[in-house]
Parts: sequence; C-alpha cells; structure tokens
Amino acid sequence: MPDNAIIRPWGWYVTTLQMPGYKTKVFVVSPGKRLSLQSHAKRKEMWSIVKGEGLCTVGSNLIQVSENSLISVPMGAKHRIENLSPVQDLVVSEVQIGDYVEEDDIVRYEDDFGREG
Repeated sequence: MPDNAIIRPWGWYVTTLQMPGYKTKVFVVSPGKRLSLQSHAKRKEMWSIVKGEGLCTVGSNLIQVSENSLISVPMGAKHRIENLSPVQDLVVSEVQIGDYVEEDDIVRYEDDFGREG
C-alpha cells in the first residue's frame, strides 16, 4: 500500500491526479468487502477494473465485472462495487468528472460500516 493511501473500512484509495473538473484515483476493495450504496450530485464516475472480480450496482442494474471491465456511473445514480473474492483484492481505476470532485459529494443509502450521509 502506498504511503499516501487513504484507509477506509472496505480497503484504501490514492488520488493520482486532481485538476479543475476531474480527478483520477485508484482504489482497492479488500476481499469480501463492498463500498456503500451511494450517489453523487456533482460528478459522474468511470471505473476500469484492473484486477479481481466484483459485482457493481448502477441504478437497478447488477453487473458482474472482472479485469478489463469498464463501468460508467451517471451523475446522481445510486451505485456501489463489491469484491466477490474471499482472498484477492479488487483493484479499480476511477475517473471522476464534474464541477465538484471532492469526497464530501457523497450521499450514502446503505453502508456495512455504519457511516451515514
């Protein structure tokens, strides 16, 4: 894990670039963990699966993903990603595009770790 990684209960992430209107990140979801079901009011996201296997929720769609899968998350759509493996990390490259790409643009609907908002 890089020294500048931000630790979360589901794994960790690193912001690789942030400029006006966009941000790029790499995030790693630990085996058997998942992110909160969430949405963003001010940005859309694109995920490229680098390693591992997972299940993405985007709106009412459930999408199985593995290495080289691409997922588009429209602005305002409820979404999450889950690592289906009991042993291997799920590695995702993320691009955020929007007028505001800060971490506080998150509305959580469900969260395995008791976080609200």
